[in-house]
Amino acid sequence: MKYDYLIVGSGLFGSICAHELKKRGNKILLIEKRDHLAGNIYTEDNGGIQVHKYGAHIFHTNNKTVWDYINSFAEFNRFTNSPIANYKDKLFNLPFNMNTFYQLWGVKTPKEAQAKIEEQKKLYHIENPRNLEEQAISLIGKDIYEILIKGYTEKQWGRKATELPPFIINRLPVRFTFDNNYFNDKYQGIPIGGYTQIIEKMLKDIDVKLNTDFFENKQDNLELANKIIYTGPIDKFYDYQYGALEYRSLRFENETINEANYQGNAVINYTEYEIPYTRIIEHKHFDYVETDHTIITKEYPRDWKIGDEAYYPINDDKNATLFKKYKDLADKEKQIYFGGRLAEYKYYDMHNVIEKALDFVNTLY
Repeated sequence: MKYDYLIVGSGLFGSICAHELKKRGNKILLIEKRDHLAGNIYTEDNGGIQVHKYGAHIFHTNNKTVWDYINSFAEFNRFTNSPIANYKDKLFNLPFNMNTFYQLWGVKTPKEAQAKIEEQKKLYHIENPRNLEEQAISLIGKDIYEILIKGYTEKQWGRKATELPPFIINRLPVRFTFDNNYFNDKYQGIPIGGYTQIIEKMLKDIDVKLNTDFFENKQDNLELANKIIYTGPIDKFYDYQYGALEYRSLRFENETINEANYQGNAVINYTEYEIPYTRIIEHKHFDYVETDHTIITKEYPRDWKIGDEAYYPINDDKNATLFKKYKDLADKEKQIYFGGRLAEYKYYDMHNVIEKALDFVNTLY
């Protein structure tokens, strides 16, 4: 029997499509090359601690429809993302706010902080920033740039800040209040019990095959269903015929520590260049449980090559031009749809993915 839809990938986009199309009476097959569901939002239970296996995922949105939708699959806690920066063993609050300015300069009022920032900006007289370094200094001054932005950014992108385009930080979150909440969104939290359960509920009563690589039997797989929803790399689908799109990747180094609380916060960024990792995640602080042990993850940015997990697209002119060539091919397909961060070569937050997936399914009806 032929399926109505074959969905390639069990990440959030593919799983929502599967769930919504199933509700509309379609026969669905979903295949996943990994040995588990949920793509990069996969969380693994380790002695009661929900470990974010592919980097920290913190849900936030201003869209009540999206918030209600995701809460229909799991109860969310009240986690507030309040990361800390460690620079040469000194700690600073993020995002940049009055706590940060007091830690840097000892200023206690918004007027004093604004004056300090303006004083530093005027020293450089940068009117038309040519690169990320000049853009950052023109927005926030030299101290914050050198202590909290420069090293972290150069590690993240593998290039000097003077070689990075200014648009990467067109805006910087700056608050003249004592508020450490990183996001401005109205709704924020972490699912109690992790993200994997959400995908499992979405895919209930849907045919799923794990450990199944779409490309090992590409032609046969294309014939399994009347229509295909593909969420993998768009350039790989077309056998890299124009060349490979570029990404930055990550390496995760996990450690179990026999103490109840290692760093007292879910996320601590390490902003000096000499420390090779960008941050340490302590997973139990996302969805707190009482345990005698804790699990931390150090994140090491690295160059990407074909076969590595692709995390951050390199959205420069070269890759934009290359992506357009693949997008032109995809637009000519009649029965194959491309969606999600890899197929669209775009970094999406989770709420964006939900919006895109729901909108996409609606376009089919």
